[in-house]
Amino acid sequence: MRSVSLIALVSIASVMASCSYFSKNDRSDAIAVAYGKYLYRSDITGVVPPGSTADDSTEIVRQFIDNWIRRQVILNQAENNLTDEQKDFSSQLETYRNSLIVYSYESELIRQALDTSVSQQEIEKFYQENPQNFQLRENILRVNYVKIPVSSAKSDIVPKAARLLKSDKPRDLEELDELCQKSLLLCRIDSEKWLTFSELQKEIPVTANDEDDFLQGRSFYETSDSLYVYLVRITEFKSRESVSPLSLETDNIRSVILNRRKLELISKMEQEVFQKALENKDFQIF
Repeated sequence: MRSVSLIALVSIASVMASCSYFSKNDRSDAIAVAYGKYLYRSDITGVVPPGSTADDSTEIVRQFIDNWIRRQVILNQAENNLTDEQKDFSSQLETYRNSLIVYSYESELIRQALDTSVSQQEIEKFYQENPQNFQLRENILRVNYVKIPVSSAKSDIVPKAARLLKSDKPRDLEELDELCQKSLLLCRIDSEKWLTFSELQKEIPVTANDEDDFLQGRSFYETSDSLYVYLVRITEFKSRESVSPLSLETDNIRSVILNRRKLELISKMEQEVFQKALENKDFQIF
């Protein structure tokens, strides 16, 4: 004889109990009952994602009902095996409720009163006054590079691109950009974005046993693989433990300034409210 799972037994028992109970108490909207607790059709509203097939909908609802019953079974077991003292969470619930109320009030206060505009001058001032907060953990660099398909590498494109890439003249970089567009080369020119060394290695197959030696020993690097010849011009780099560039820290500084304003706003509100309550004698200490 095939065994019947616990969940199936509970489901059957629940349905049987509900049938007899519904006839006496008009629970026509209920779809399951366990230990006197009811699951109603309204409780499963939104459970089935839009566009689900009929079979999928049936299975989703079935699983929801079974999970609900399982939860009631476990809850009943816990209820019957804990003392009244162990089941008394009134203090914790009150603390949690109070925390939620205060948090909601503070959030609304911040939404209404917080000045969210942060000037560049404020950002620069914070950056200059707190250099210890911006130490780099990795080497970073800015580069220009050109990826030349191996199929084109036998022409004069490689030496020409290398010459233009090494130049500091704006006109040469413009000419390099034109060459890239005309010859369909992959180029990164005059980029202000900082990269970590590991990020560079994801774009260029750079091999270096020592990052520091590599960065300090050259401003131009050429390598190749089966697909491309890579020409790389290192325009600037900063070593780990040095101060991170402002351009990298601007967003973080803005967040720190705004967070400080939030704390100051909340602290000011708390002090004002406390002072008012003190003046009104709204509390006593016995």
